Amino acid sequence: MTESSNAPASKATPSTATVLRRGSHNEFMRISRILRKETVGGAILLAATVAALIMANSGFSDAYYAFRDYKIGYAPWHLELSLGAWAADGLLAIFFFLAGLELKREFVAGDLRSMNRAIVPVAAAVGGVIVPAVIYTLINLESGAETLRGWAIPTATDIAFAVAVLAVIGSKLPPALRIFLLTLAVVDDLLAIAIIAFFYTTDIAVLPLILALVLLSLFWLLTHKFSYFFGTRGWAAWTVLLPLGFIVWALVHGSGVHATVAGVLLGFAVPVLRSKRGGGPDAGPGLAETLEHRIRPLSSGFAIPVFAFFSAGVTLGGVEGLYQALTDPVAVGIVVALVVGKPIGVLLATFIVTKTTKATLDPDLAWIDVIGVSLLAGVGFTVSLLISELAFGQGSPHDDHAKVAILVGSLLAALLATAILRSRNRHYGRIADKEAIDSDNDGIPDVYQTEQSSKG
Repeated sequence: MTESSNAPASKATPSTATVLRRGSHNEFMRISRILRKETVGGAILLAATVAALIMANSGFSDAYYAFRDYKIGYAPWHLELSLGAWAADGLLAIFFFLAGLELKREFVAGDLRSMNRAIVPVAAAVGGVIVPAVIYTLINLESGAETLRGWAIPTATDIAFAVAVLAVIGSKLPPALRIFLLTLAVVDDLLAIAIIAFFYTTDIAVLPLILALVLLSLFWLLTHKFSYFFGTRGWAAWTVLLPLGFIVWALVHGSGVHATVAGVLLGFAVPVLRSKRGGGPDAGPGLAETLEHRIRPLSSGFAIPVFAFFSAGVTLGGVEGLYQALTDPVAVGIVVALVVGKPIGVLLATFIVTKTTKATLDPDLAWIDVIGVSLLAGVGFTVSLLISELAFGQGSPHDDHAKVAILVGSLLAALLATAILRSRNRHYGRIADKEAIDSDNDGIPDVYQTEQSSKG
């Protein structure tokens, strides 16, 4: 009897479709670099959140709210906004620009250009949006139309906070699961921005929107026809693309569509692959990856933490105030949706795709690992805070209660994920040891070469 015939039946064979398997080594290295930056950004984000809560619940509360509500800008262009609004409408557009870049790159040049690899994280993201929304709606069904406006609050995963949790607990989560979590978070960010555009947009001014689309087309033309020029001369992107992008953002803001939508559209307009003039796809990273490297530190290290500082500050009012906040049906819906709905949606969608395609999990992984990551996906923060303000209005009672619920729900989801993922650390360590073996010293671990040859 051969050695292979003794393998457990659950092990995937080359003829069996496998989900959550390793990607290419290049993709692993690229995602690792992104997640390292997000880990640092998550630490800064956490510090900004704590600072906001301390200031809002101390003798500095009046100064904090006065600072948040201080208005600057040019009124004739409808850009005289409070600092909090600048952070929500402006700085978060940078975050969504990166989300657009990342998602487009994944589907054009990353491992997700294969439908077999893309279907699982995309389905998981969709499930992780639908189930929490349904749970929130069911809990608030008899609470009135106003509370139902918050149905989308618990739908997004905050990747910066999630990877910060992994860093704090010291989890050795395998690269395949980290990539799955990152891709899921990027896709549900895109779903969130679509929800914002369709469900939280009211009066639309047609002329500014048309002008924005015209200039967006110009942005697309410049980045595609002169991508080599912008990619090799750093100043060119800042002096040409940045002002043009800002004008598109301002016009979208003036149209009544939430300005963060402009960020995603601009990200989608950037080419992923190099043009022939720039040497073609094999000559190096395209403009999308170049811009991502330049802008990600600004997003994770400044834009998101500043938004969190202005949005996370809520006066709790002591134990009684905290109790009132958490017993509001809005808060109950959010907490249950994040802690229960999000992991059920992610896990159920992954399970359904796996079973309907007659696939199996990667042999190194088990369903308990997917459960741990699904719980980690319940760590929602940045986009949840944004949708809360859009749904209820900044500073309203429901908005304050929703923000408390977002913090509590994210904390509970993180603790539950920690309990599962930490228990698997020894197994993850063995996977890491295997993935570090490089017998021929060519810089590419043997497991990646083996998988590449089996696919070939």
